[in-house]
Amino acid sequence: MNNPEVSLFFPEPVLKYKLEDYETFNKDLRKYIYKLQEESSSGQIKSNRGGWHSPNFKLTDKNSIQFKFGLKLQKYILKTFQTLEWKTENKNITINSMWAIINKKNDYNVVHTHPNSYLSAAYYVSAPKNCGKFQIENLNIAKRHFYPEVLKNNELNANVAGIEVKEGDLLIFPGYLPHKVAMNESDEDRIVVSFNVGIK
Repeated sequence: MNNPEVSLFFPEPVLKYKLEDYETFNKDLRKYIYKLQEESSSGQIKSNRGGWHSPNFKLTDKNSIQFKFGLKLQKYILKTFQTLEWKTENKNITINSMWAIINKKNDYNVVHTHPNSYLSAAYYVSAPKNCGKFQIENLNIAKRHFYPEVLKNNELNANVAGIEVKEGDLLIFPGYLPHKVAMNESDEDRIVVSFNVGIK
């Protein structure tokens, strides 16, 4: 018997870039993020379990590292819109919010989405070895509840898929996509800057 022709419909995208000049940006971003942590040590509790979640960055100071980082991100955001073939002409595409999460050993982020955002992103300021994969959950909830025993995981039967990350990696994906970050098993901090993108 011949193997069947398999058609895959409705793929869900995660676009992965390596930020240009990431070493320089990360040095200054680390300083800014640790300073924020000193000023707001309690942080916020959102998807993080353990770790520290910053308040939103102030993006209006044109001399700040976070403003310069936002400018740097513009071409990656535009490229993502173009890759997904979303309309960009006469559209005011903006970063709505940006924040950081510092996860120490054994800290992680539970599954969540970013509602009211066309795109969301995770940028790795610090990503030591074994710091935890970025993970996507299958949008088809029905598949999680009724399926036979899986012999071998593949793209046709997976409920969770993961991406290995390194410092300087920028992941951009639709805000509706359920995602989480696995436990940091290293002895060093994992530092991620996240942001949401919308159209004004």
